[in-house]
Amino acid sequence: MKKQVLLWLLSGVLFLNACQNNTIHNETASMTFTISEKPFGQINGDTITQYTITNPQGMQVSIINYGGTVTNLLVPGRDHELGDVVLGFDSLSGYLQKANPYFGCLVGRYGNRIAKGKFILDGQAYQLTLNDHGNTLHGGVQGLDKVIWQASKPAGDSSLKLTYTSKDGDQGFPGNLVIEVVYTLSSDNALQIAYSATTDKATPVNLTNHCYFNLSAGKQNTILDHEVMLQAEKFTAVDSLLIPTGQLPDVKGTPMDFTTPKKIGAELAAVKGGYDHNWVLKRKGKDLEKIATAYDASSGRFMEVFTTEPGLQFYTGNFLDGTLKGKQQQKYQQHAGFCMETQHFPDAPNQPSFPNTIVKPGESYRSLTYYRFSVK
Repeated sequence: MKKQVLLWLLSGVLFLNACQNNTIHNETASMTFTISEKPFGQINGDTITQYTITNPQGMQVSIINYGGTVTNLLVPGRDHELGDVVLGFDSLSGYLQKANPYFGCLVGRYGNRIAKGKFILDGQAYQLTLNDHGNTLHGGVQGLDKVIWQASKPAGDSSLKLTYTSKDGDQGFPGNLVIEVVYTLSSDNALQIAYSATTDKATPVNLTNHCYFNLSAGKQNTILDHEVMLQAEKFTAVDSLLIPTGQLPDVKGTPMDFTTPKKIGAELAAVKGGYDHNWVLKRKGKDLEKIATAYDASSGRFMEVFTTEPGLQFYTGNFLDGTLKGKQQQKYQQHAGFCMETQHFPDAPNQPSFPNTIVKPGESYRSLTYYRFSVK
């Protein structure tokens, strides 16, 4: 595990401390971490670069500096084959298209939704750009998923650091927000994502990653047979536009109950529109904890999710409809992948009872999540 993460784990503070049809056989695992880079296209004359980190077991993650997007995540299955467990595209043009449903990217400044794109902070009303049925989703019209990040490679060949400064007024948000995201591939087959940010004016911040997972590496067209566990006894109820009502119903006895592992498709039909809700995580404190798992019996791949965040948006690819052609021209049909977006709650700036998302000058926003993969 990266030295920075170990320090967070030891400190006692907040940081106690990828889907294509083919698979790639891991003939000879690398003996050390490596990181390579290659051009991935251009945007207005700026070169977009793809960085690939490989760990000693041969697991790989590829990330581009456009949107901080995870383009590929190669994970071994029961048969020792490496399979790409995230949905995405083979070229930059795919990620630039308007229809791209946030495949693999970083989202913010505020992940998830803010009702009508409005909030009041320190007595001042703010209006954000609107991009989702009159609401603001994932930071607005041009969120962090649509910008070019500055990339650097810390010592050790196991991490990629991305930095970006969102200027005061960007998408309507107050303050100059300086953001740093560090992707790290660990020796125990975990993809770690460490987020941090500072601001010169009070502002809401809620950063996350939007990978769509299919642990069968595309051999199954949907994730309906994946078994999922969510460590949550409540969820945030939403209206027809997926804006929280403020109520936190119990999951017990409802299709929202994933307190014990069950197939995603078991009760999906009983949830109007499919799963696209924030679960209120049952936590012991604010430190890093395991809060979710996912298992694909066909490949044996098992994913564990650890986070310092209080919420998890579990989304089952409801809006995919088969019109998008992804890797190797695969058509991504409805429920082709699922997202587990660690986060604070949607619309928290307008919901005083929700965990605070306001970061003030002199404070540091910090969040840590990792997805660990194994076989069973």
